[in-house]
Amino acid sequence: MSVTDRPEPVPYASAEASRGAPHVEVPVAYDGLLLAGFGGPEGQDDVIPFLRNVTRGRGIPDERLEEVAHHYRHFGGVSPINAQNRALKKALEAELAARGIDLPVYWGNRNWAPYLADAVQDAAAAGHTKLLGLATSAYSSFSSCRQYREDFARALEETGLAGTVTIDKIRQYFDHPGFVQPFIDGVRDAVAGFLEAGFAPNEIRVLFSTHSVPTADAQRSGPRDIDFGEGGAYEAQHLAVAEVVMDAVTAEIEQAGGVGWNLVYQSRSGPPTQPWLEPDVNDVIAELPDAGVRAVAIVPLGFMSDHMEVMWDLDTEAMESAEEVGIRAVRTPTPGVDPMFVRGLVDLVEERLSGTPASERPHRTALGPWFDVCRPACCENVRAGFKPAAAGIVP
Repeated sequence: MSVTDRPEPVPYASAEASRGAPHVEVPVAYDGLLLAGFGGPEGQDDVIPFLRNVTRGRGIPDERLEEVAHHYRHFGGVSPINAQNRALKKALEAELAARGIDLPVYWGNRNWAPYLADAVQDAAAAGHTKLLGLATSAYSSFSSCRQYREDFARALEETGLAGTVTIDKIRQYFDHPGFVQPFIDGVRDAVAGFLEAGFAPNEIRVLFSTHSVPTADAQRSGPRDIDFGEGGAYEAQHLAVAEVVMDAVTAEIEQAGGVGWNLVYQSRSGPPTQPWLEPDVNDVIAELPDAGVRAVAIVPLGFMSDHMEVMWDLDTEAMESAEEVGIRAVRTPTPGVDPMFVRGLVDLVEERLSGTPASERPHRTALGPWFDVCRPACCENVRAGFKPAAAGIVP
């Protein structure tokens, strides 16, 4: 991968990252880890206020928000995401302590308490002003990367800590072995289970599912000077990881070479006139019987834990779609707090603490290792344009 190393300043960054090199290959003495989440309601009364936060600035009336709220209300108004991030925070703290790394973990969300601004204030109050951000999303797009960088910048400005606290960001980890291996394990177990149940390889299909995004945003994901294809870096990264997973499963199970797979999308929102990435997971499932498929493994490749989108769109709607057409279906696990995933995240922290050269950083696809400092004009939001963001060169 060829990207120009331009010595341009990076706002809100540590001195080591501020020049804008794609990879920071010198040690950085971070004194806090900032875990950045999406946030979610934790009771029925939280649901509409939470959705107002998610859609802030878009003028969506409450009656339309209530159409989405039933997903949360179905589960008692509680999103699983905050509990999952509490568990991840605890697991990260334990792994850091086991390695003798004295790095406190602060957790803050974009859309619900605890908010990122509060987490940044807590860190500063404790004297921790050189933070390394860890976003709970592995891929490159506006919503999964740049928006978190904008969240960091906004938190610093809202608290008045810009210029006092710096925030760098761990690289996108879509192809890090710690993230990929849990998916390999899940697909291997699902395919082996189908084969043991008597399904022929050509009767089995693996559907790698991820959150759909507007097509225009997908096309602008990743650096502008690299051609990733029509779906931008977002689609290219998912396809590359899916290929790695299937290659690994085939290496372990010879018959798996006859198992087909697709990249599919879920959780589309927005007006029908706006193009989003397709095909939809439910549409693909509906067509599988015509292709002779009798068993399907649904893999939540775009998610690091069992978010509401996994519980509703996959565990509920996709499973119902499979039942309607008479297909046996299983949903494979997300990484969650799988020990390999947690160790991988701490490996990513250590590579920034030690300034590991890019040539020595583990990655499972030809697209990696991804950048420590996002490149100019990376992951533009077509509707809102570029807002101030940390951990990247100004467009």
